[in-house]
Amino acid sequence: MMADPIDETREGNLEAPTRHPLGQDDPAFWDASALEAEMERVFNICHGCRRCVSLCHAFPTLFDLIDESKTMEIDGVDKADYPKVTEQCYLCDLCYQTKCPYTPPHPWNVDFPHLMLRAKAVDFREHGAPLSAKILSNTRAVGKLASIPVVVQTINAANRNTTARKLLEKTMGVDAKARVPAYHSPTARKRLKALDGAGEVQPAGRTRGKLAIFATCYCDHSAPGVVENLAAVLAHNAIPNKLVEQESCCGMPKLELGDLDTVRKYKDRNIPVLAKMAREGWDFTAAIPSCVLMFKQELPLMFPDDADVALVRDRFFDPFEYLAERHKAGLLQTDFKTSLGKVAWQVPCHQRVQKIGPKTRDILQLVPDTEVVTIERCSGHDGTYGVKHKTYALSRKLAKPVEARVAQAEPAHFTSDCPMAGGHIAHGLDDKPAAEHPLSLLRKAYGI
Repeated sequence: MMADPIDETREGNLEAPTRHPLGQDDPAFWDASALEAEMERVFNICHGCRRCVSLCHAFPTLFDLIDESKTMEIDGVDKADYPKVTEQCYLCDLCYQTKCPYTPPHPWNVDFPHLMLRAKAVDFREHGAPLSAKILSNTRAVGKLASIPVVVQTINAANRNTTARKLLEKTMGVDAKARVPAYHSPTARKRLKALDGAGEVQPAGRTRGKLAIFATCYCDHSAPGVVENLAAVLAHNAIPNKLVEQESCCGMPKLELGDLDTVRKYKDRNIPVLAKMAREGWDFTAAIPSCVLMFKQELPLMFPDDADVALVRDRFFDPFEYLAERHKAGLLQTDFKTSLGKVAWQVPCHQRVQKIGPKTRDILQLVPDTEVVTIERCSGHDGTYGVKHKTYALSRKLAKPVEARVAQAEPAHFTSDCPMAGGHIAHGLDDKPAAEHPLSLLRKAYGI
């Protein structure tokens, strides 16, 4: 039986949302007047709906511009003010995946995050970005410099010094009150360089039985223990594992800046290495949801005709998604030694939009006498949004509902799959409780 034809005036969407390629190779993508017209069209649809007002500050900014205009409609908003909306979007994707009723295949074809990405890209190409933004988004280079022995102690000490932090705020725009990551030496890649991937390979479900770890810029330099815990959990479950042979930044920080040319450069460095390993039977994982999402979604949408990008996409897993596949096949160890009690779990946005379900919760609740309280709300951190002086106060405001839920739960542990989100929330709670990565909790439960 054929489906009824789509009524272009109908309210909402009954089909699952689908995503069109970004289209950055089409000259029309960079046409400023065409972009402006599309922003007006989409902003007008958002104005008539307003379901996303509680997600981030982009939508309140848009609606305030409309409500304070002479006409109280989008035609009353000065187009010169459109960038005020764009700069508040940090591409969490939640509006697209959880709220918007007009995503494709609805004929109105609203993809707010990719429209904001296009606007960021056009602005970056036309005007560039402040030096501070370029430096902050160059996470691999900053991490390498900051993790040099001796240098690492100096930088960590400076980040704890009030005077140095005020200078950092003045020169780099990093809010003096924001929590910034500590750096470590040796890095995760140096600590785990002996991993050789040896062991018996047992495929299960969608997993092929041996797993390569993409260390990520953040974990490599600022949370190496998380990568060590991931490797330990995999070894305990007899999953051969090793580090990805060579890695550059996944590209997410540059994507959020709108620097698509650098994203392409990182892709050209990472994908050949990963595709070669994929052909050798390796699956991939990373302990940062944003990095996983980059390979699962953003690069495939930017380069839809690249067979190697598609190959890597299909072999990339969230860590707990991977463990859940093994558990489904009866291959996950459940010999837990220590209960975790009540765990408050903040679900990072970039994990939610992977559409994998609450796999972290499902695995942690296998631990006896463990209860996981799920908090599906954005932390407001997003890489640099939560540290920049210009947006720090707003990021704290966005984190407040999560902080309230954690405090209300009175948990024994607070966790988030995103170390940056976890640290941002814990900072607002004065580290009562401190943030722990769920991989660290799982290792603790195993007693390994």
